[in-house]
Amino acid sequence: MKNITILGSTGSIGLNSLEVIESNPEKYRVLTLAAGRNIELLLKQIERFHPVAVAISDQELANTIRDRLKEDLKTEIYWGTEGFVHLATFKEVDTVISAMTGAAGLIPTYEAILAGKSVALANKETMVMAGPLVMDQAKKKGISILPIDSEHSAILQSLQGHPREDLRRVILTASGGPFRDLSIEEMRTVTPAQTLKHPTWNMGQKISIDSATLMNKGLEAIEAKWLFDLRMDQISILIHPQSIIHSMVEYRDGSIVAQLGTPNMITPISYALSYPRHIETSLPPLQLDDIGTLSFEKPDIEKFRCLHLALKAAEMGGSMPAVLNGSNEIAVDSFLKGKIGFLEISVLIEKTMEAHKPFPIHIIEDVIEADAWARNYARKLLPE
Repeated sequence: MKNITILGSTGSIGLNSLEVIESNPEKYRVLTLAAGRNIELLLKQIERFHPVAVAISDQELANTIRDRLKEDLKTEIYWGTEGFVHLATFKEVDTVISAMTGAAGLIPTYEAILAGKSVALANKETMVMAGPLVMDQAKKKGISILPIDSEHSAILQSLQGHPREDLRRVILTASGGPFRDLSIEEMRTVTPAQTLKHPTWNMGQKISIDSATLMNKGLEAIEAKWLFDLRMDQISILIHPQSIIHSMVEYRDGSIVAQLGTPNMITPISYALSYPRHIETSLPPLQLDDIGTLSFEKPDIEKFRCLHLALKAAEMGGSMPAVLNGSNEIAVDSFLKGKIGFLEISVLIEKTMEAHKPFPIHIIEDVIEADAWARNYARKLLPE
């Protein structure tokens, strides 16, 4: 029986994780839950799963939950980063599902690793911002970091049974997002509502925008570098609109091993929790004869400038990936609020990166410093 903390229980990954856990009560138990601001859903989750403790983003929301909690429920309520860290390092917890959105998930995830917890990782920003620190601490603590991203789960599955030294490269696949076939001029006027309509996946707002700009694939490339100890020249990216092949591994004899499946996060979540086993899920089998055609094309990095910037930040290293991520979060939020246009997302990020003087990352405080600098600088670039 694994005792599990979910950081981000009210988001799409959190909801799917709870479905996997509920379907396997003999294997998994929800011990604690952490959420952002969705108290209505968190209250329903408390009533359904009876966690020992929960945490929410601020004290006012924590007080609201405390006031509305049924008397027979003894769940403890915490709030803020300290509350998230408390749940992530809970003594009885075995595994932490890190599914909070953005940089907010970094500190709780890092502290969970320091506390010796195994991590099922959906928060790619943790690896983007602090990949070398995270992997170094995981190695020292002897704990596993298993990916929940469908692409990284596919890589992990495609590596099984093959000597690591035989690997030539990994190939990340991307759907191409909702604007794959639009011209740059057409992309100039797209709205947040259009951008949130992903053709394949049902995701939160931030990751949906990142998928539309292809920033998400750049972040995944950086995550893959650290998760699988790769050089950036060992990582390729292909647009695969059907989202059936989730990623591939090429070996030095030319063999390519791919993982296929329906585009649903239940599979990678289930595998991360049951690794190295594959357990039953509620998903229907993949019918390739219904799919018919699987197609591939190279990404247009001139049209999707964010992907170019992410790969550039990865090559530069040091503090630059954290600056990329911080400025991207400001840009995405500004686009959603109507302050900037879709194509201005990459402009804001690029100007912030150009102004930054990269420095080495030795401790987690270096990462936090780079992130804060990037956010402050990006905000100054926004129109009044």
